[in-house]
Amino acid sequence: MGFARACSVALVGVDGVVVEVQADLEPGVAAFTLVGLPDKTLVESRDRVRAAVVNSGAAWPQKKLTVGLSPASVPKSGAGFDLAVAAAVLGAAEVVDPGAIADLVLIGELGLDGRVRPVRGILPAVLAAAEAGHRQVVVPQQCAAEAALVPEVSVLGVRSLRQLIAVLTGGEVPEEEPCGPSGRPDPMLAGLLVPGAGLGTGLARSRPGREEGADFPDLADVAGQHTARRALEVAAAGGHHLFLSGPPGAGKTMLAERLPWLLPPLTRQDSLEVTAVHSVAGILPPGEPLVARPPYCAPHHSATMQSLVGGGTGIPRPGAVSLAHRGVLFLDEAAEFHSRALDALRQPLESGHVVIARTAGVVRLPARFLMVLAANPCPCGRHTLHGAGCECPPSVIRRYQARLSGPLLDRVDLRVEVEPVTRGDLMGRGGRGESTAAVADRVRQARDRAAARLADTPWRLNSEVPGQELRTRWQAGPGALAPAERDLERGLLTARGLDRVLRVAWTVADLRERDRPEALDVAVALELRTGIARGAMSLPGAGT
Repeated sequence: MGFARACSVALVGVDGVVVEVQADLEPGVAAFTLVGLPDKTLVESRDRVRAAVVNSGAAWPQKKLTVGLSPASVPKSGAGFDLAVAAAVLGAAEVVDPGAIADLVLIGELGLDGRVRPVRGILPAVLAAAEAGHRQVVVPQQCAAEAALVPEVSVLGVRSLRQLIAVLTGGEVPEEEPCGPSGRPDPMLAGLLVPGAGLGTGLARSRPGREEGADFPDLADVAGQHTARRALEVAAAGGHHLFLSGPPGAGKTMLAERLPWLLPPLTRQDSLEVTAVHSVAGILPPGEPLVARPPYCAPHHSATMQSLVGGGTGIPRPGAVSLAHRGVLFLDEAAEFHSRALDALRQPLESGHVVIARTAGVVRLPARFLMVLAANPCPCGRHTLHGAGCECPPSVIRRYQARLSGPLLDRVDLRVEVEPVTRGDLMGRGGRGESTAAVADRVRQARDRAAARLADTPWRLNSEVPGQELRTRWQAGPGALAPAERDLERGLLTARGLDRVLRVAWTVADLRERDRPEALDVAVALELRTGIARGAMSLPGAGT
């Protein structure tokens, strides 16, 4: 009779639960029983582990073998438990010392030949192990760099079960030849990518072989659109949601694609959060264990509600709102999205996370993103063009614009009418606009001012500060809010809208290096919120 245990991690969304893998050997007819709420993939590990142990040169115990995964009430899925199951079985058979693996966290899939294959979600799994007090983990060698991002955790990367046995028994560690022909991508990395997700989906980064910053879209390439450019700067500085409305070809998509590069690089904590989401989703690029730039996610307008907020069969998977966490979610042709899918964004826009309930469990996924909506004014797109021949009936135009519900638009701080590009702007007669680097520098300075003001609070951006705090703790200048209060009384603003005007006014004040919002800052915020011209955006430096 033999008993041994090892540890692994079960992922529920981006949160992990340490699972104790127990192996028990008793006299009787040779059999392998796996208990503890495993899914189909995990049940199949019985055959993978048996073949891997035998092909690694170890004897398979010819006894009654029971492997239990505890806690049994937690759903467990995936092939990442293979390595822990194999170690527990070898410990029970006394091939390795059971005490050496008792508190060891092992994560990895086993091939039939004994090779250890990488799996998704290594970073959140190791984070969960570290929070549970574990300080030693064993992972596939291809994922060792990702696991090493967690501080104060000793990481051992192995290529095969033979190497793990040699390490645990103190023997000579064998060399493992690379799998597949030289010069080709490592086929072992195929398990890191979800089919159909696309390599690098949701990530904004430069192509390899280019100088840093030499390959990102430049804001100077956008012809004209001075008001929209200023709104883009305000959105980046304060984390405010943006709605761009205008005819086709005016530059809405160009503006949105340049927004991620106006945002500062991610902090260490934000990088870990974003990397964890992308690792679980299976779109973390091999060789780039840490996401350093804010992600950019632009789903097609045919996207379903589940693909936007997350879902799927079994344990829910991250959706577009989570892939855009700490970055930009761009919904082009927003009026073409299904109304239910758009309205599902209202809750994560307010809370910064999304809670998905399924029969397999409830998952909480991060979703603190900056949303950019872009839409045409009518189905043909020529409604706002003078003499362009729009033939859409008024009822059709109203129905088209009503696809973006009032409650959703009420959560959007900035609403800008993107005008058609003039011939002079297109031919460059007015000169090129400011570059991305110049605007990004002002955005960084404005964020630094806000961060210093909010240093002792749970908020970091102006868009996160509750309206009550802005009305009592950080007040605007005397008489600055009078126009906003009149708009509230006339029904042009809701109570939520007034709070958002205050937030934008603080961002404008930070960009203008003011200690608190003045009447001009509130006027700019109102113009960006309501679309009603108040003369503020035309003043030099009003938007910057």
